[in-house]
Amino acid sequence: MGRATASVIAVALFAAAAGPPPGSRDDATLALRLPSEASGVFWRASRAPLRWTEADASLSGLLSWHAGQPGVEWATLPIAGQGEAHALTLVVARIDPRAMSFDLVWSIERDRPAWTIDRAGDAALALNAGMFVERLPWGWVVMNGRERLPPGHGPLSSALVGLADGRLVWVDGDDVSTWRGRAEGDVRFAFQSYPTLLVGDGEVPLALRNGAINGTHRDARLALGLDRQERLLVVLTRLDIPIPGADRVPFGLTVPEMAAVMGALGARQAMLLDGGISAQLAISDSAGRAKEWKGLRKVPLALVARTGPE
Repeated sequence: MGRATASVIAVALFAAAAGPPPGSRDDATLALRLPSEASGVFWRASRAPLRWTEADASLSGLLSWHAGQPGVEWATLPIAGQGEAHALTLVVARIDPRAMSFDLVWSIERDRPAWTIDRAGDAALALNAGMFVERLPWGWVVMNGRERLPPGHGPLSSALVGLADGRLVWVDGDDVSTWRGRAEGDVRFAFQSYPTLLVGDGEVPLALRNGAINGTHRDARLALGLDRQERLLVVLTRLDIPIPGADRVPFGLTVPEMAAVMGALGARQAMLLDGGISAQLAISDSAGRAKEWKGLRKVPLALVARTGPE
């Protein structure tokens, strides 16, 4: 038995033994992990909001931010879910787009995905972008003003569009025709992903509320969102148990739970990126030292941010 396989088995046994029983979907809760016995519950499935307002953003004021490079700050927050998600850490990054330049990195070598955060270089922030099907990213990809892949279609997809003037545009749904029809070069970069977590001004999509999307599958998650101050939010979940390598094991939250996390952190729009063993994030501190949360799989597309406007 390989060391990695043994570690995964050990993590699974630890999580099963230490965590509370999963219970039903309607019983699910998310809570802060507090040193005291005080209740830190911030979400209950049985009373889940249909829309997350600014007043519901109960987690945003609890974060102790660390300075990254100018325009980037990051924090961690310990939370507890059900079953194997009983001990998780949220890694949260907040990015001011006005202080950053963004690039998509296409990375396929020898017909295989090739990017990891080891290739982030001097980036202020870097993460895997979108979803991928087999070897290619899923859906619309625009790089340096040229369309690399055509739009994908699905009611629970969203898109992030970077304009040539530096502005970011969030698109709810799969209709990107308004932006696809712009003059060549007006859209500097764009990509789609799915499923959508929040639309409009904090609304939870019906499919996440009525069971149309799998509400019981748990996985490590990576999400991207936009808050009401037009800042980007990046949120990564990591398993937090005392076994070496456990943080990269793909145990975590359900899709509706991740929507709740994004709403409680103040996002008004949000979507999942590829999670599981693909999820990875690098953030450089003010001295240029990288803080890394590595994945176990190479990916074909990355979003990279550097200090300084376009």
